Amino acid sequence: MSSLTKIADWVVRAGLAGKSEAAMLDGFCYRAIDAGLPLARAAVIIDTLHPVHEGRAFVWRREQSDAVQQLEYGSTSEGEAAENWQASAFYRLLQTGGSVLRVALFADRPAEFRQAQTFIAEGMTEYVALIVRFAEDGAIGEMDCMYSYWVTDRPGGFADDDIDRLMALTPSLALAVKTASLTRIAGTLVETYLGRDPGRRVLGGRIGRGAAERINAVLWYSDLRGFTRITDNAPPPQTIALLNDYAEAAISSIHEHDGDVLKLIGDGILAIFPYDSEPESACARAVAAEGALRHRLGKLNENRTAAGKPTTEIYLGLHLGEVFYGNIGSRERLDFTVIGPAVNEVSRIAAMCRSAERDVLLSTDFASAVPASTVSVGRYALRGVERPQELFTLDRGADPFARPSSP
Repeated sequence: MSSLTKIADWVVRAGLAGKSEAAMLDGFCYRAIDAGLPLARAAVIIDTLHPVHEGRAFVWRREQSDAVQQLEYGSTSEGEAAENWQASAFYRLLQTGGSVLRVALFADRPAEFRQAQTFIAEGMTEYVALIVRFAEDGAIGEMDCMYSYWVTDRPGGFADDDIDRLMALTPSLALAVKTASLTRIAGTLVETYLGRDPGRRVLGGRIGRGAAERINAVLWYSDLRGFTRITDNAPPPQTIALLNDYAEAAISSIHEHDGDVLKLIGDGILAIFPYDSEPESACARAVAAEGALRHRLGKLNENRTAAGKPTTEIYLGLHLGEVFYGNIGSRERLDFTVIGPAVNEVSRIAAMCRSAERDVLLSTDFASAVPASTVSVGRYALRGVERPQELFTLDRGADPFARPSSP
Protein backbone atom coordinates (compact mmCIF):
# COMPACT_ATOMS: atom_id res chain seq x y z
CA MET A 1 0.00 0.00 0.00
CA SER A 2 1.46 3.40 -1.01
CA SER A 3 1.96 6.21 1.49
CA LEU A 4 -0.84 8.23 -0.19
CA THR A 5 -3.25 5.32 0.02
CA LYS A 6 -2.41 4.83 3.70
CA ILE A 7 -3.12 8.50 4.46
CA ALA A 8 -6.38 8.49 2.50
CA ASP A 9 -7.43 5.27 4.23
CA TRP A 10 -6.70 6.77 7.65
CA VAL A 11 -8.72 9.90 6.81
CA VAL A 12 -11.73 7.83 5.75
CA ARG A 13 -11.59 5.74 8.92
CA ALA A 14 -11.19 8.88 11.04
CA GLY A 15 -14.30 10.35 9.41
CA LEU A 16 -16.27 7.14 9.97
CA ALA A 17 -15.12 7.09 13.60
CA GLY A 18 -16.56 10.57 14.13
CA LYS A 19 -13.27 12.33 14.84
CA SER A 20 -13.38 16.13 14.95
CA GLU A 21 -12.15 18.33 12.15
CA ALA A 22 -9.21 19.40 14.33
CA ALA A 23 -8.21 15.80 15.08
CA MET A 24 -8.41 14.86 11.41
CA LEU A 25 -6.28 17.80 10.28
CA ASP A 26 -3.70 17.06 12.99
CA GLY A 27 -3.46 13.37 12.08
CA PHE A 28 -3.39 14.16 8.37
CA CYS A 29 -0.49 16.63 8.68
CA TYR A 30 1.78 14.38 10.73
CA ARG A 31 1.12 11.43 8.45
CA ALA A 32 1.85 13.64 5.44
CA ILE A 33 5.17 14.69 7.02
CA ASP A 34 6.06 11.03 7.60
CA ALA A 35 5.32 10.47 3.90
CA GLY A 36 7.79 13.19 2.93
CA LEU A 37 5.59 16.28 2.53
CA PRO A 38 7.45 19.27 4.04
CA LEU A 39 4.53 20.87 5.91
CA ALA A 40 5.05 23.64 8.47
CA ARG A 41 1.62 25.29 8.49
CA ALA A 42 -1.82 24.15 7.33
CA ALA A 43 -5.45 25.11 7.68
CA VAL A 44 -8.85 23.77 6.74
CA ILE A 45 -11.73 26.23 6.41
CA ILE A 46 -15.38 25.36 5.84
CA ASP A 47 -18.57 27.41 5.95
CA THR A 48 -21.45 26.24 8.12
CA LEU A 49 -25.10 26.82 9.01
CA HIS A 50 -25.16 28.71 12.28
CA PRO A 51 -27.18 31.68 13.55
CA VAL A 52 -23.98 33.61 14.42
CA HIS A 53 -20.96 32.05 12.72
CA GLU A 54 -20.44 31.89 8.97
CA GLY A 55 -17.87 29.15 9.27
CA ARG A 56 -14.94 27.60 11.10
CA ALA A 57 -11.22 27.43 10.47
CA PHE A 58 -8.83 24.81 11.86
CA VAL A 59 -5.21 25.95 11.90
CA TRP A 60 -2.24 23.59 12.37
CA ARG A 61 1.34 24.58 13.25
CA ARG A 62 4.11 22.01 13.19
CA GLU A 63 5.98 23.32 16.24
CA GLN A 64 3.02 23.40 18.61
CA SER A 65 2.11 20.34 20.68
CA ASP A 66 -1.54 21.41 20.84
CA ALA A 67 -1.23 21.88 17.15
CA VAL A 68 -4.73 22.69 15.91
CA GLN A 69 -6.50 25.92 16.80
CA GLN A 70 -10.23 26.21 16.07
CA LEU A 71 -11.50 29.63 15.01
CA GLU A 72 -15.05 30.72 14.27
CA TYR A 73 -15.71 33.63 11.95
CA GLY A 74 -18.72 35.81 11.31
CA SER A 75 -20.03 37.33 8.12
CA THR A 76 -17.44 38.17 5.46
CA SER A 77 -19.87 40.28 3.46
CA GLU A 78 -19.07 43.71 4.87
CA GLY A 79 -16.53 45.83 6.72
CA GLU A 80 -12.99 44.75 7.55
CA ALA A 81 -13.91 41.06 7.30
CA ALA A 82 -15.01 41.59 3.69
CA GLU A 83 -11.78 43.45 2.90
CA ASN A 84 -9.66 40.64 4.34
CA TRP A 85 -11.66 38.02 2.46
CA GLN A 86 -11.35 39.85 -0.86
CA ALA A 87 -7.61 40.17 -0.32
CA SER A 88 -7.19 36.40 0.10
CA ALA A 89 -5.93 33.73 -2.24
CA PHE A 90 -9.21 31.84 -1.83
CA TYR A 91 -11.21 34.79 -3.14
CA ARG A 92 -8.90 34.92 -6.15
CA LEU A 93 -9.54 31.24 -6.83
CA LEU A 94 -13.29 31.71 -6.61
CA GLN A 95 -13.14 34.66 -8.99
CA THR A 96 -11.06 32.76 -11.54
CA GLY A 97 -12.68 29.35 -11.09
CA GLY A 98 -9.35 27.78 -10.15
CA SER A 99 -8.62 25.09 -7.59
CA VAL A 100 -4.95 25.62 -6.74
CA LEU A 101 -2.81 28.72 -6.32
CA ARG A 102 0.90 28.60 -5.47
CA VAL A 103 2.53 31.67 -3.94
CA ALA A 104 6.33 31.79 -3.57
CA LEU A 105 7.42 33.68 -0.44
CA PHE A 106 10.55 35.84 -0.36
CA ALA A 107 11.89 37.74 2.63
CA ASP A 108 12.90 40.73 0.46
CA ARG A 109 9.62 41.10 -1.45
CA PRO A 110 6.10 42.08 -0.34
CA ALA A 111 3.53 39.30 -0.50
CA GLU A 112 0.60 39.54 -2.91
CA PHE A 113 -1.86 38.29 -0.32
CA ARG A 114 -2.22 39.63 3.21
CA GLN A 115 -1.93 36.32 5.03
CA ALA A 116 1.18 35.39 3.10
CA GLN A 117 2.98 38.37 4.65
CA THR A 118 2.65 36.69 8.05
CA PHE A 119 4.20 33.51 6.67
CA ILE A 120 7.16 35.47 5.28
CA ALA A 121 7.78 36.93 8.73
CA GLU A 122 7.84 33.36 10.10
CA GLY A 123 10.44 32.22 7.58
CA MET A 124 8.12 30.28 5.28
CA THR A 125 9.05 29.81 1.62
CA GLU A 126 5.83 28.82 -0.18
CA TYR A 127 2.09 29.07 0.40
CA VAL A 128 -0.44 26.93 -1.51
CA ALA A 129 -4.20 27.56 -1.47
CA LEU A 130 -6.52 24.73 -2.52
CA ILE A 131 -10.29 24.51 -2.99
CA VAL A 132 -12.20 21.23 -3.11
CA ARG A 133 -15.67 21.99 -4.42
CA PHE A 134 -18.84 20.03 -3.55
CA ALA A 135 -21.48 19.21 -6.14
CA GLU A 136 -24.48 21.53 -6.07
CA ASP A 137 -26.75 18.83 -4.64
CA GLY A 138 -24.21 18.26 -1.87
CA ALA A 139 -23.99 21.87 -0.76
CA ILE A 140 -25.64 22.96 2.50
CA GLY A 141 -26.28 26.69 2.58
CA GLU A 142 -22.96 28.39 1.89
CA MET A 143 -21.03 25.17 2.64
CA ASP A 144 -20.23 24.40 -0.99
CA CYS A 145 -16.49 23.66 -0.72
CA MET A 146 -13.57 23.10 1.61
CA TYR A 147 -10.78 25.66 1.58
CA SER A 148 -7.31 24.66 2.69
CA TYR A 149 -3.84 26.11 2.69
CA TRP A 150 -0.47 24.40 3.03
CA VAL A 151 2.78 26.16 3.84
CA THR A 152 6.40 25.00 3.87
CA ASP A 153 9.67 26.40 5.17
CA ARG A 154 11.83 24.15 3.00
CA PRO A 155 14.31 26.16 0.89
CA GLY A 156 12.90 26.51 -2.59
CA GLY A 157 9.37 25.71 -1.46
CA PHE A 158 7.27 22.71 -2.47
CA ALA A 159 8.29 20.40 -5.29
CA ASP A 160 5.77 19.84 -8.09
CA ASP A 161 5.31 16.29 -6.84
CA ASP A 162 4.39 17.63 -3.39
CA ILE A 163 1.57 19.67 -4.90
CA ASP A 164 0.34 16.67 -6.89
CA ARG A 165 0.19 14.58 -3.71
CA LEU A 166 -1.65 17.30 -1.79
CA MET A 167 -4.19 17.63 -4.58
CA ALA A 168 -4.67 13.86 -4.57
CA LEU A 169 -5.19 13.70 -0.79
CA THR A 170 -7.36 16.73 -0.07
CA PRO A 171 -10.62 15.33 -1.58
CA SER A 172 -10.57 12.53 1.04
CA LEU A 173 -9.89 15.07 3.76
CA ALA A 174 -12.65 17.33 2.43
CA LEU A 175 -15.20 14.49 2.51
CA ALA A 176 -14.27 13.57 6.10
CA VAL A 177 -14.34 17.22 7.23
CA LYS A 178 -17.69 17.73 5.51
CA THR A 179 -19.10 14.71 7.36
CA ALA A 180 -17.92 16.08 10.72
CA SER A 181 -19.26 19.53 9.88
CA LEU A 182 -22.67 18.16 8.89
CA THR A 183 -22.90 16.31 12.20
CA ARG A 184 -22.08 19.55 13.99
CA ILE A 185 -24.64 21.44 11.89
CA ALA A 186 -27.37 18.93 12.71
CA GLY A 187 -26.69 19.31 16.43
CA THR A 188 -26.58 23.10 16.23
CA LEU A 189 -29.79 23.40 14.23
CA VAL A 190 -31.96 21.09 16.30
CA GLU A 191 -30.74 22.57 19.59
CA THR A 192 -31.14 26.13 18.28
CA TYR A 193 -34.66 25.62 16.92
CA LEU A 194 -36.03 22.94 19.27
CA GLY A 195 -34.09 23.62 22.48
CA ARG A 196 -31.10 21.89 24.02
CA ASP A 197 -32.77 18.88 25.63
CA PRO A 198 -35.40 18.36 22.87
CA GLY A 199 -32.62 18.65 20.30
CA ARG A 200 -30.57 15.96 21.98
CA ARG A 201 -33.64 13.73 22.27
CA VAL A 202 -34.51 14.15 18.58
CA LEU A 203 -30.94 13.37 17.50
CA GLY A 204 -31.05 10.38 19.83
CA GLY A 205 -33.96 8.94 17.84
CA ARG A 206 -36.99 10.24 19.73
CA ILE A 207 -38.77 11.36 16.58
CA GLY A 208 -41.79 9.07 16.48
CA ARG A 209 -45.13 10.82 16.27
CA GLY A 210 -46.88 10.58 19.63
CA ALA A 211 -43.71 9.51 21.48
CA ALA A 212 -44.14 11.33 24.79
CA GLU A 213 -43.49 10.77 28.47
CA ARG A 214 -44.79 12.14 31.74
CA ILE A 215 -42.29 14.37 33.49
CA ASN A 216 -42.35 16.68 36.49
CA ALA A 217 -41.17 20.18 35.73
CA VAL A 218 -41.11 23.75 36.92
CA LEU A 219 -42.73 25.76 34.14
CA TRP A 220 -41.54 29.23 33.14
CA TYR A 221 -43.64 31.51 30.96
CA SER A 222 -42.52 35.07 30.32
CA ASP A 223 -43.47 37.86 27.97
CA LEU A 224 -42.76 41.54 27.41
CA ARG A 225 -44.64 44.38 29.03
CA GLY A 226 -46.37 46.67 26.51
CA PHE A 227 -45.18 44.74 23.48
CA THR A 228 -48.23 45.66 21.37
CA ARG A 229 -47.63 49.36 22.06
CA ILE A 230 -43.97 48.98 21.10
CA THR A 231 -44.78 47.25 17.82
CA ASP A 232 -47.34 49.94 16.96
CA ASN A 233 -44.73 52.68 17.35
CA ALA A 234 -41.50 51.09 16.13
CA PRO A 235 -40.59 49.90 12.60
CA PRO A 236 -40.16 46.11 12.17
CA PRO A 237 -36.32 46.12 12.19
CA GLN A 238 -36.31 47.91 15.57
CA THR A 239 -38.96 45.53 16.91
CA ILE A 240 -36.92 42.49 15.88
CA ALA A 241 -33.79 43.97 17.48
CA LEU A 242 -35.76 44.59 20.68
CA LEU A 243 -37.08 41.03 20.72
CA ASN A 244 -33.57 39.68 20.21
CA ASP A 245 -32.14 41.78 23.05
CA TYR A 246 -34.77 40.73 25.59
CA ALA A 247 -34.86 37.10 24.42
CA GLU A 248 -31.08 36.94 24.83
CA ALA A 249 -31.40 38.15 28.42
CA ALA A 250 -34.10 35.61 29.27
CA ILE A 251 -32.70 32.60 27.42
CA SER A 252 -29.16 33.11 28.74
CA SER A 253 -30.51 33.28 32.29
CA ILE A 254 -32.54 30.09 31.82
CA HIS A 255 -29.72 28.14 30.21
CA GLU A 256 -27.09 29.04 32.76
CA HIS A 257 -29.36 27.57 35.45
CA ASP A 258 -29.96 24.30 33.57
CA GLY A 259 -33.39 25.12 32.19
CA ASP A 260 -34.55 24.27 28.68
CA VAL A 261 -36.29 26.79 26.43
CA LEU A 262 -38.99 25.00 24.44
CA LYS A 263 -40.88 27.78 22.69
CA LEU A 264 -40.52 31.35 21.48
CA ILE A 265 -44.11 32.48 20.96
CA GLY A 266 -43.95 36.02 19.64
CA ASP A 267 -42.65 37.90 22.67
CA GLY A 268 -43.35 34.91 24.96
CA ILE A 269 -40.93 32.23 26.18
CA LEU A 270 -41.90 28.80 27.50
CA ALA A 271 -39.20 26.94 29.43
CA ILE A 272 -38.94 24.01 31.80
CA PHE A 273 -36.73 22.99 34.74
CA PRO A 274 -37.37 19.21 35.07
CA TYR A 275 -37.16 17.36 38.38
CA ASP A 276 -37.61 13.75 39.49
CA SER A 277 -39.67 13.72 42.67
CA GLU A 278 -39.03 16.76 44.87
CA PRO A 279 -39.33 20.18 43.19
CA GLU A 280 -37.15 22.26 45.54
CA SER A 281 -33.96 22.05 43.47
CA ALA A 282 -35.75 22.92 40.21
CA CYS A 283 -37.54 25.80 41.95
CA ALA A 284 -34.20 27.05 43.24
CA ARG A 285 -32.79 27.06 39.72
CA ALA A 286 -35.85 28.89 38.36
CA VAL A 287 -35.62 31.54 41.10
CA ALA A 288 -31.88 31.95 40.43
CA ALA A 289 -32.62 32.31 36.70
CA GLU A 290 -35.20 34.98 37.51
CA GLY A 291 -32.60 36.87 39.56
CA ALA A 292 -30.06 36.64 36.75
CA LEU A 293 -32.69 37.88 34.32
CA ARG A 294 -33.45 40.99 36.42
CA HIS A 295 -29.73 41.75 36.61
CA ARG A 296 -29.38 41.46 32.84
CA LEU A 297 -32.48 43.57 32.26
CA GLY A 298 -31.04 46.39 34.38
CA LYS A 299 -27.93 46.55 32.23
CA LEU A 300 -29.86 46.07 29.00
CA ASN A 301 -32.31 48.87 29.72
CA GLU A 302 -29.49 51.18 30.76
CA ASN A 303 -27.68 50.55 27.47
CA ARG A 304 -30.82 50.85 25.34
CA THR A 305 -31.83 54.09 27.07
CA ALA A 306 -28.38 55.55 26.45
CA ALA A 307 -28.74 54.63 22.76
CA GLY A 308 -32.20 56.23 22.53
CA LYS A 309 -33.94 52.88 22.00
CA PRO A 310 -37.27 51.80 23.56
CA THR A 311 -37.12 49.69 26.70
CA THR A 312 -39.51 47.36 28.46
CA GLU A 313 -39.65 44.77 31.23
CA ILE A 314 -40.36 41.05 31.32
CA TYR A 315 -43.39 39.58 33.07
CA LEU A 316 -42.87 36.07 34.40
CA GLY A 317 -45.13 33.29 35.66
CA LEU A 318 -43.73 30.24 37.50
CA HIS A 319 -45.67 27.06 38.17
CA LEU A 320 -44.91 23.36 38.54
CA GLY A 321 -46.61 20.07 37.84
CA GLU A 322 -46.78 16.97 35.70
CA VAL A 323 -46.76 17.43 31.92
CA PHE A 324 -46.50 15.31 28.78
CA TYR A 325 -43.18 15.90 27.02
CA GLY A 326 -42.60 14.70 23.48
CA ASN A 327 -43.59 14.71 19.80
CA ILE A 328 -47.02 16.02 18.91
CA GLY A 329 -48.40 16.99 15.51
CA SER A 330 -49.25 15.67 12.05
CA ARG A 331 -47.36 13.31 9.78
CA GLU A 332 -45.83 16.27 7.96
CA ARG A 333 -45.12 18.59 10.90
CA LEU A 334 -44.15 17.54 14.41
CA ASP A 335 -43.34 19.64 17.43
CA PHE A 336 -41.34 18.58 20.50
CA THR A 337 -43.12 20.31 23.35
CA VAL A 338 -44.98 19.98 26.66
CA ILE A 339 -48.75 19.82 27.08
CA GLY A 340 -51.09 19.56 30.05
CA PRO A 341 -53.18 21.73 32.37
CA ALA A 342 -50.06 23.06 34.09
CA VAL A 343 -48.82 24.53 30.79
CA ASN A 344 -52.07 26.43 30.29
CA GLU A 345 -52.03 27.64 33.89
CA VAL A 346 -48.51 29.06 33.79
CA SER A 347 -49.33 31.24 30.78
CA ARG A 348 -52.46 32.52 32.58
CA ILE A 349 -50.41 33.26 35.70
CA ALA A 350 -47.90 35.28 33.65
CA ALA A 351 -50.80 37.23 32.08
CA MET A 352 -51.99 38.24 35.58
CA CYS A 353 -48.76 40.18 36.22
CA ARG A 354 -50.36 43.26 34.67
CA SER A 355 -53.43 43.14 36.92
CA ALA A 356 -51.41 42.34 40.03
CA GLU A 357 -48.79 44.98 39.15
CA ARG A 358 -45.95 42.53 39.72
CA ASP A 359 -43.09 41.50 37.44
CA VAL A 360 -43.18 37.89 38.66
CA LEU A 361 -46.05 35.74 39.92
CA LEU A 362 -45.89 32.26 41.41
CA SER A 363 -48.55 29.60 41.68
CA THR A 364 -49.55 28.20 45.05
CA ASP A 365 -47.76 24.95 44.23
CA PHE A 366 -44.54 26.76 43.35
CA ALA A 367 -44.73 29.05 46.37
CA SER A 368 -45.15 26.06 48.69
CA ALA A 369 -41.67 24.90 47.63
CA VAL A 370 -40.09 28.26 48.49
CA PRO A 371 -42.17 29.48 51.46
CA ALA A 372 -39.47 31.65 53.03
CA SER A 373 -39.20 33.92 49.99
CA THR A 374 -42.79 34.47 48.85
CA VAL A 375 -45.49 37.02 49.58
CA SER A 376 -49.17 36.50 48.75
CA VAL A 377 -50.72 39.01 46.36
CA GLY A 378 -54.27 37.67 46.66
CA ARG A 379 -56.62 35.28 44.92
CA TYR A 380 -57.24 35.62 41.18
CA ALA A 381 -59.53 33.99 38.65
CA LEU A 382 -57.38 32.60 35.85
CA ARG A 383 -58.97 32.41 32.42
CA GLY A 384 -59.79 28.79 31.55
CA VAL A 385 -59.02 27.57 35.08
CA GLU A 386 -62.00 26.35 37.09
CA ARG A 387 -61.27 27.90 40.51
CA PRO A 388 -59.55 31.11 41.62
CA GLN A 389 -55.99 30.57 42.79
CA GLU A 390 -53.90 32.38 45.35
CA LEU A 391 -50.83 33.88 43.66
CA PHE A 392 -47.54 34.89 45.20
CA THR A 393 -44.54 37.00 44.30
CA LEU A 394 -40.91 36.84 45.40
CA ASP A 395 -39.75 38.58 48.55
CA ARG A 396 -36.63 40.18 47.11
CA GLY A 397 -35.00 40.50 50.50
CA ALA A 398 -35.41 36.88 51.58
CA ASP A 399 -33.26 33.82 51.05
CA PRO A 400 -35.68 31.56 49.14
CA PHE A 401 -34.26 28.36 50.56
CA ALA A 402 -33.19 29.36 54.05
CA ARG A 403 -34.05 26.80 56.69
CA PRO A 404 -36.18 28.19 59.54
CA SER A 405 -34.22 28.60 62.75
CA SER A 406 -34.96 26.24 65.63
CA PRO A 407 -37.14 27.69 68.42
